[in-house]
Amino acid sequence: MIPVTVLTGFLGSGKTTLLNRILTEQHGKKIAVIENEFGEVGVDNQLVIQAEEELFEMNNGCICCTVRGDLIRILNRLAKRKDPLDAILIETTGLADPGPVAQTFFTDADLREKFRLDSIVTLVDAKHLVQHIDNAPEAKEQIAFADVILLNKTDLVAPAELDALEARIRGMNAVAKLHRTQNAALPLDRVLGLGGFNLDRALEVDPQFLEPEYPFEWGGVYQLTAGTFNLTINEGPDPEMDVALVPVRSLAEADIAAAREAAVLIFSDWETILKPGDPIVPGSSFQRLVFPTFPAEFPVRITHPGHYALFTQHHPDEFNASLNADAEGLAPAWSHVFKPDHEHDDEVSSVGITTPGDLDGKRLNDWISHLLRTKGTDIFRMKGVLSVRGSDRRLVFQGVHMLFDAKFDRAWKSGEARTNTLIFIGRNLDREALNAGFKSCLA
Repeated sequence: MIPVTVLTGFLGSGKTTLLNRILTEQHGKKIAVIENEFGEVGVDNQLVIQAEEELFEMNNGCICCTVRGDLIRILNRLAKRKDPLDAILIETTGLADPGPVAQTFFTDADLREKFRLDSIVTLVDAKHLVQHIDNAPEAKEQIAFADVILLNKTDLVAPAELDALEARIRGMNAVAKLHRTQNAALPLDRVLGLGGFNLDRALEVDPQFLEPEYPFEWGGVYQLTAGTFNLTINEGPDPEMDVALVPVRSLAEADIAAAREAAVLIFSDWETILKPGDPIVPGSSFQRLVFPTFPAEFPVRITHPGHYALFTQHHPDEFNASLNADAEGLAPAWSHVFKPDHEHDDEVSSVGITTPGDLDGKRLNDWISHLLRTKGTDIFRMKGVLSVRGSDRRLVFQGVHMLFDAKFDRAWKSGEARTNTLIFIGRNLDREALNAGFKSCLA
């Protein structure tokens, strides 16, 4: 079986730096690289050193949710190579939850036979993690699932802060091997070929690790007579909740499974908005309940007696919700808590810019400096490859919040278009202002 190493870590932690170290080290191994970006344009493929390794890009979504099908297809292609690989490296986007990625190697039968998840290597930005760890669940998941943790950029943090950060990381994951690094410098044998992934520990971190994800968190089957019932919802963490009501033939496992799959299709279809007092009915569209006041009551109208499965976006306990008959709460004959779909922070977005032409170096420097002073806290990550007037080399820049680094690397190749490609990832990004500011730097 081919060993697979997952490189993960929050935005700007140093994943690509570590990847380049691995690719340039004289190890004699045949390694394929699968790379995933969160953004509108691909930049990392230009930042990864083009050695003899095969490089596959996935930049049309996040590897932990929308493009896992792409990951499976690429892996199956690699498994059919006549010239076998020694290892595969998967570099995830900084906003990826590594759990669903790791789960793929246990729940897909074909992959389970061909690949072995060797380890999850998580890089931690010692300078900036504290700004994200409390409001970015992905950063916590990346640490919790890690087999190896690189506490990176230690040169940017005072020793006391570093000790405090390490203690906090140890509180989240006490068993991972932890290394303090600068520029992700670590011997290859501490990253590859570790055999470190432990399924039992993954199940401790997430008891639902091996379960598939669903667009709902809870489902319950009720035996209902013909008539009207009431779904009562009290105040909870969300002002709305999606539900689907599906007829079930019986309480047999196969019939419940059929209802569950029907609900998956319903949740992927169109929606109907219901306000308190609007009836919930079995149907082919999911129903979004909005409740501006509490308690909110939604009548459930049943025309034919039988079993009905109610699937809810959130767990009913979060809203003290109940299905009632004559003010008496009904107990479901069957219920289950599902693993909900992974979701990203809706406030985090990206702005990609791709444009030909040379840049004026002074204007570019002034614009970037102003941008960092005024918007640095909202820009989690920026990176790009630029063409500067007067230089025959590419200018590669990387930024994390208010830290910025730029340097010229290789020369533009003969016949290669001198195109500027850059990406910004963060909150409250002003697309028009970023595009206008960049265009003002063109020579």
